[in-house]
Amino acid sequence: MSLPQVVAEEEWQAARDGLLVKEKEATRASDALAAERRRLPMVRIDKDYALEGPGGAAGLLDLFEGRRQLILYHFYFAADSEPCGGCSMFTDQIGHLAHLHARDTSFALVSAARFADIEAYRGRMGWEIPWYSSYGSDFNADFGVADYFALSVLLRDGDDVFRTYVTRGRGVEALGSVWTFLDLTPLGRQEQWEDTPAGRVDPDPPYGWWRLHDNYDDR
Repeated sequence: MSLPQVVAEEEWQAARDGLLVKEKEATRASDALAAERRRLPMVRIDKDYALEGPGGAAGLLDLFEGRRQLILYHFYFAADSEPCGGCSMFTDQIGHLAHLHARDTSFALVSAARFADIEAYRGRMGWEIPWYSSYGSDFNADFGVADYFALSVLLRDGDDVFRTYVTRGRGVEALGSVWTFLDLTPLGRQEQWEDTPAGRVDPDPPYGWWRLHDNYDDR
């Protein structure tokens, strides 16, 4: 396996300082994007969807749990299908919701599967995140996630609900700590698309190594 070059600490520090300049530039660019995101317009959601959750029948307002903001992960789990492995890996990385609640923000999952199937899978995975079923409703189609995953941000003003933001694909992936942590390492994610020095790893196809957390071997 090809390893990084071994150098004296002074040379390593100089290289690290050079990269830090670029990291700070990326941080400032990310802050600017977040500021622009906060200034996006929003669209009103007029339909009152019939959902089912841990407390029984629920409407969209119930998912806010009285808070002003709601981050909603559209977990791809269709009726009569297997739950999405990538969505499962993302959900594993969600931290304690108390920290979001402290900023008047709720978090919930929504899937098109039947609620009984959702509850069985949530029990297997050991998750406590609120997870709702949109089975039999237009919710997934109206939100543009009938056959995909995504993350939406909603804002509540009284009983009025608005969608302020949505992201898909790698926009969601960027929120997961596993990928962020691996991006800090010399071996990276060990996937074929990455720009990694030749000979360092035997990379896997994109997503090829992802497993449910109870399905990994000892490698």
